[in-house]
Amino acid sequence: MEKPTLPKGTRDFGPAVMAKRHFILENIRQVFRNYGFQPLETPAMENLTTLTGKYGDEGDQLLFRILNSGDFLKDISNPELQARNSKLLSSQIAEKGLRYDLTVPFARFVVMNRNEISFPFRRYQIQPVWRADRPQKGRYREFLQCDADVVGTDSLLCEAEIILMIREVFRELGILDYTIKVNHRGILSGIAEAIGAAENDTTLFVAIDKLDKIGEDKVKEELRTKGFTENRLASLFEMLHVKGSTVNKLALFSSRFSASEKGSKGLRDLQEVLNYLTYYSASDEHVEFDVTLARGLSYYTGCIFEVKINHVGIGSVSGGGRYDNLTKAFGDKDNLSGVGFSFGVDRLYDAMEELDLFPRETQISSTVLVCHFDDETLQYGFGVLAKLRAAGISSEIYPDLAKIKRQLEYANKKVVAFALVIGSAEKESGLLALKNMATGEQEKITLEQIISKLQ
Repeated sequence: MEKPTLPKGTRDFGPAVMAKRHFILENIRQVFRNYGFQPLETPAMENLTTLTGKYGDEGDQLLFRILNSGDFLKDISNPELQARNSKLLSSQIAEKGLRYDLTVPFARFVVMNRNEISFPFRRYQIQPVWRADRPQKGRYREFLQCDADVVGTDSLLCEAEIILMIREVFRELGILDYTIKVNHRGILSGIAEAIGAAENDTTLFVAIDKLDKIGEDKVKEELRTKGFTENRLASLFEMLHVKGSTVNKLALFSSRFSASEKGSKGLRDLQEVLNYLTYYSASDEHVEFDVTLARGLSYYTGCIFEVKINHVGIGSVSGGGRYDNLTKAFGDKDNLSGVGFSFGVDRLYDAMEELDLFPRETQISSTVLVCHFDDETLQYGFGVLAKLRAAGISSEIYPDLAKIKRQLEYANKKVVAFALVIGSAEKESGLLALKNMATGEQEKITLEQIISKLQ
């Protein structure tokens, strides 16, 4: 019989891993709530008409399509089958797909429910997404995203709050060395205008987004195939290589964009976001204006973000930006502007493992394991268990009759914080032996004292 396997790019998560993932998720969720975001969930599958055309050509190719139910080939003609045109067949045999991200389903939800929504609408969403990408370290075909978006306002205060939320989450997780890279699609458009390539700005964005992945030489090679001359490439990379502080970069590009309305607006927007941080009494520490940041998704129109944890072998762990035209893609007449970002939990997990940042407490499965010697102390222990749980203390009792050594070994393997050992003497006196499994210290106290100590 063939051994079971997992599809490439997917993983199982055992209890030890789940405990650490929950630590990440609980901290992210709490920060989202602190900033007034409400929870939302959407289906795992969406109609392909909802998904396609929102991520650019490369994104569309990474969509997982779901075959129609029943005899999905019955209406396909023999010539169509023999032509082996997968793109043509795909549109006829698959009407649904797994969601690629959480932003497009969110925009679809807003358009369908706009009469019931109070704007600006702040929502957070923590659900898995799927991409038919090539699996590698830090990149999976199924992964969890934690999104927070605000829709229905143009205010750049929202961009500033994204930076504040990222910083707060990282502080709670113990991540201290990281960079929040910011840019603006208008600035990239200004660069395209400056090198005489305004008509090819989308091609330029997609290519620049690959700099970290394939390097400068291959990006240049790709742009040459798209008709970019050597003079244009030289001008482009002269601007992309600009160094210095955020203040100096903003000043430099301000002089370069004197004739570019889009570029100048992008610079003004970025400056306003930084001003809001000052009003909040927050510094711009960790924030870096990175003109090479492009974000490949085609729906971004304003400020864009990407976050990297320094000195780890993981790519970006968070990213996002403003999108002004996404609801329009679903026939929304008024067209609501939105801005949002997402944490990649899987990459955060890998980075925190590499940096050894998970507290030992995340591994504690139960606070107390009730141990016993025989049937009588097992029965007595079951009553103790009820009182511990009623007091809100996570507890379990060893279910079998076994030697105390074996029960304590179980507590150690499962990372239970305390063992409560009950023998006949403890049952008679009411003084129960409470053992700290981390330090080995043991004391005999009443159940009431134990509950008070552990609460």
